[in-house]
Amino acid sequence: MTQAVDELLGILDLEQLEHNLFRGRSPKARWQRVFGGQVIGQALVAATRTVPPERRPHSLHAYFLLGGDPRVPIVYEVDRIRDGRSFTTRRVVAIQHGRPIFSMSASFHVAEAGFDHQVPMPAVPMPEELPDERSLKATVMPRMPDPVRAYFERERPIELKPVELERYISREPQPPRFHVWIRATSPLPDDPAVHQSVLAYASDMTLLDTALAAHGRTVFERTIQPASLDHALWFHRPFRADEWLLYAQDSPSASGACGFSRGLIFTRDGTLVASVAQEGMIREVREEPQAPE
Repeated sequence: MTQAVDELLGILDLEQLEHNLFRGRSPKARWQRVFGGQVIGQALVAATRTVPPERRPHSLHAYFLLGGDPRVPIVYEVDRIRDGRSFTTRRVVAIQHGRPIFSMSASFHVAEAGFDHQVPMPAVPMPEELPDERSLKATVMPRMPDPVRAYFERERPIELKPVELERYISREPQPPRFHVWIRATSPLPDDPAVHQSVLAYASDMTLLDTALAAHGRTVFERTIQPASLDHALWFHRPFRADEWLLYAQDSPSASGACGFSRGLIFTRDGTLVASVAQEGMIREVREEPQAPE
């Protein structure tokens, strides 16, 4: 198991403080604020631990209220709103410094048979058809801006293989869509709850950036101030987060310093396993003029 995945499983293994209270920590990284996917994943873990194991999460809806402080733990308070015959509802509030920084509602459902259909997976290259890490470092990464290259070179628990690599090389406007293959960088335990929490963590990666593709910009630029505002995730079918998943994203709209993005997540055989929607702030800011030398 890679160190990054081991650390991710550690931050998702919350400490139970009381009947409905849990505490999570942040990784020891030089982040100015807590990564949104971390809070989503931890909140889902907190909610899941108050629900019988035969009921699996099928949807969550979350709001980011304040930037999280990575230096201190996050306390998750779970409200057991409803336990029905088929569905269970939980509300989770994440607290730091005595204030809520995040709120989420999650719904759980027993397994049932029913109607079944899905949209087809987009026709994109399979992950093994895309440049491997050695090729990327030799041919593509040297052409990337420094912040983008640093992001892709950093060790992380989720491996990324973007399909539209020119997105990070050129500032030419692109169609507002983005496809990236994702998976955990080493095998995960067989517990489905772990795979759902890891996918919840990963679902916040690259999604907001898709809203800037039409403008030839990225969230890595110093003049872009990005922040997730709300996030919704629906689980449709079983999957493993340590096997390749295609994250097919598009952005129908950006206006008023906000961008709206959607994502469909498929297994490599074309099975649709999850859907995502997010609105985030993509505020353009002016760089401070440098003093003359």
